[in-house]
Amino acid sequence: MGKDKLKRFRENRLFRHVFQPAFEDMTNPEAGFKGRWNEKFGNGNPVVLELGCGKGEYTVALSRKYPDRNFIGVDIKGARLWRGAKTVADENIPNAAFLRIRIEFIDNFFARDEIDEIWITFPDPQINKPRKRLTSPVFLDRYRKFLKSGGIVHLKTDSRMLYDYTLNVINESKLTLLSSYTDISTRNADDELLDIKTFFETQYSAKGIPVTYLKFKL
Repeated sequence: MGKDKLKRFRENRLFRHVFQPAFEDMTNPEAGFKGRWNEKFGNGNPVVLELGCGKGEYTVALSRKYPDRNFIGVDIKGARLWRGAKTVADENIPNAAFLRIRIEFIDNFFARDEIDEIWITFPDPQINKPRKRLTSPVFLDRYRKFLKSGGIVHLKTDSRMLYDYTLNVINESKLTLLSSYTDISTRNADDELLDIKTFFETQYSAKGIPVTYLKFKL
């Protein structure tokens, strides 16, 4: 393991806004996280998740734009997550945090109606493992355990396969589709949140790969 990774792991442990539960706590619904996020933020504001946050670009950008909401980036890759956590620490952003867990355990960390909105940004499309896709019915059922009724889910991905798959799930599940783009360069001007670019999106755009987007109510 490189020295930079080790340094980042050490710094993550020092950040007060980074939560890294042990594996046994990931599988434990009573580990002290459910229903306590407003307490951790010190306010009663709505809470928004970024799943598979990577370097946390959306978590950071949204927390700057909406100081009256709280944002949590979720990922298992500590070295990537560090970048967003470092920015939050350097800028002293009070309404952003990071949770380092495997997303299959996500429903152990949030209580009923605790989350208002979910962003899923450039997840692994899991080409050969549809049940592991973050927009599969398996995962949507997990989100239902903590997302408020009518809560919004955003999917931003370079994978046309994942876009088509998710659109099919939306239709089969009779969910409410709010917005859909097979190429966000054709989007309406009022969708300004799609201007936020992740590290991976910048790479895909440079290669001419179209970025797709879906917005729906769960």
